[in-house]
Amino acid sequence: MSILLIAGSPTQPSRSTALLEATALRLKAHGAAVEPVLQLARLDPAALLGAQFQSATVREATERVARADAIVVATPVYKAAYSGLLKVFLDVLPQTAFKGKLVLPLATGGSPHHMLALDYALRPVLQSLGARHILPGIYATDQGVPLLPEGGYGLAADIAQRVEDAAELLAGDLRRNAAWSAATEFEDVAFADVRCSV
Repeated sequence: MSILLIAGSPTQPSRSTALLEATALRLKAHGAAVEPVLQLARLDPAALLGAQFQSATVREATERVARADAIVVATPVYKAAYSGLLKVFLDVLPQTAFKGKLVLPLATGGSPHHMLALDYALRPVLQSLGARHILPGIYATDQGVPLLPEGGYGLAADIAQRVEDAAELLAGDLRRNAAWSAATEFEDVAFADVRCSV
């Protein structure tokens, strides 16, 4: 069961990517298989904006989404919505790209006033892509992901605890799904061996 991390910030380093990477560390600590981060800023911008589905970078990113069992998506909040970069990426995905997947949304913003962007802007789009279950998101302000004196970003204690809780929940859900799938697998039966009784 693999987890794909999607960084929707147009700039690197960024607070939202730092939040994403902290979540990846906690997921690994819980035994989850975490794929390398898909940095949307590294995809061909002309292919994204032009909805060039057959572009090599877009096709590869789409295939990575398809292979994942769960998605963790992180974005900065601009003007009360998720980033334009994330928007154009989600637009080029197939309509059922998240079908059957668990999704954990993460967002950062300069003010607590934009906290609802997760529920009112991002969640409906994730749902429209067929997500099986969208876990409670994490929103952090600049104070929640502060710039450290030595460089890089840290996490405030309350955000770190929310990341831990979310990672535990996501890893646990994936383990339960894997156990259920294994328990419900049946051996193939040849048609000639099928018997009917009335």
